[in-house]
Amino acid sequence: MTATTEIEPNVTTEQGLRALAEEGHTIEVLCKAKPERKGPSWYGLWIMRTVGNDGQGKTLVTARTRLTQNAIKVREFKTATGVISFLVGVGFSQASIPMKNGEKTSHRLVSD
Repeated sequence: MTATTEIEPNVTTEQGLRALAEEGHTIEVLCKAKPERKGPSWYGLWIMRTVGNDGQGKTLVTARTRLTQNAIKVREFKTATGVISFLVGVGFSQASIPMKNGEKTSHRLVSD
């Protein structure tokens, strides 16, 4: 078994998301709860997914070594800083974050 084996056809791990982004897939950030400002930080609920040129999407899930029932969980980001840090870690030089429930923003890696 290789590290790139798909867990389910409609989900991907962080490693898979990075690979798909490098292949030209769009990364979408989806807002699942209206963010609130607490001090200097924004707290909310965001998830991410990849979308290929064929329109097929894969939701980012947490990576676990055990592939047992209920081991797959959607990766949730609870702060805007967490979303930004993740996107920069994938290789994006900019981060756009939706700030209303139900909205989404899209990111695509640009070749130099």
